[in-house]
Amino acid sequence: MFTATYSLQTFEYFLLILVRISACVFAAPYFNTRGVPARTKIGLAGCIAMMLTGVLPEQNLAYTGLMEYGVIVIKEGITGLLIGYSASICNSIVLFAGALIDMQVGLSMAQEFNPMTQMNESITGNFYNYMVLLLMLATNMYHYVIRAVCESYQLIPINQQVFQWDYLLQGITSYMSKLLVIGFQITLPVFACMMIINCVLGIMAKVSPQMNMFAVGIQMKVLIGLAVLFFAVMLLSDVAGSVAEEMKRLVVYMVKGMYVSE
Repeated sequence: MFTATYSLQTFEYFLLILVRISACVFAAPYFNTRGVPARTKIGLAGCIAMMLTGVLPEQNLAYTGLMEYGVIVIKEGITGLLIGYSASICNSIVLFAGALIDMQVGLSMAQEFNPMTQMNESITGNFYNYMVLLLMLATNMYHYVIRAVCESYQLIPINQQVFQWDYLLQGITSYMSKLLVIGFQITLPVFACMMIINCVLGIMAKVSPQMNMFAVGIQMKVLIGLAVLFFAVMLLSDVAGSVAEEMKRLVVYMVKGMYVSE
């Protein structure tokens, strides 16, 4: 016969787990878009929190009043947000690369409104963002984020966070350098072709000054840039792999910045 016990302490413990899971789900990539209904996010976070409540060993939380319990809730929310947001900001790598590509091709002024992020984004950056997101969904990359927040309880139990802000700041700084490196690596094929075109146009301007190289150059850059992007689609798997590796590295960095190893 199946029996289950219920107490107010168990419910309070469940709420603390739900806060961390919910904060991570609402900040994690794919789940933080407006295309995912709020009911889906709440249901997913609630199911994961219920399963973890039955699996994790119940702790004896030391708090004496509502104010101390509220402080624990805030700490759990910050923990979940840091884990989810550290994975979400890695999408800015492809947006940065797309903005550089559009600047080289001549499409930097052709911005489009993305209803999922409520922001104006470049055409190439938006295209790369959707393609990389689809590749991550196909490879079940979102499972990694869910496992990361679930397994974080092994290193960071409830109310045992030690926020090392210097270490977290170092992780964000290292991410900024990686963003520039990976972004320029994605842009390199288009940048090299545009460099060759500029050299050719410069030579043609000297050979035949009567030609309007400005009008010719704009059309050539757009056509050749689109052709390069067409052939560079086969490299999107490598781009998604680089973004996924950076996502894993940054999530691990954030988790290490919230606990003290013995």
